[in-house]
Amino acid sequence: MEPVELKELICKELDEHKAVDITVLDVEHLTVMTDFFVICTAKSNKQVKALAEFVTEKLEEYDQKPFHADGLAEGKWAVLDYGTVIVHIFNDETRMFYCLEKLWSDGENIKKYNA
Repeated sequence: MEPVELKELICKELDEHKAVDITVLDVEHLTVMTDFFVICTAKSNKQVKALAEFVTEKLEEYDQKPFHADGLAEGKWAVLDYGTVIVHIFNDETRMFYCLEKLWSDGENIKKYNA
């Protein structure tokens, strides 16, 4: 699956399950590790885990499995690494603490997802 298609599928799944403030960062020109970050906020620690599970299950339907997943135990943050797309699901406090948008922004590579 192409990175753009994968990113769109992930965003759609997050949106359908009530993730908040879904943001896509195009980082292909900033790093060799991935093409896109998809970042969103969950309303609770339980929702962090649930959103990660929903994305994982949906992408398995397309034979896409994460190379690595982390952070699911506590539920403050979860990361799903699909190679060309890395998904970050945060609770409010953790998203503000890490502020990935500021770390990886070049001023033009951030887009809010609109369903």
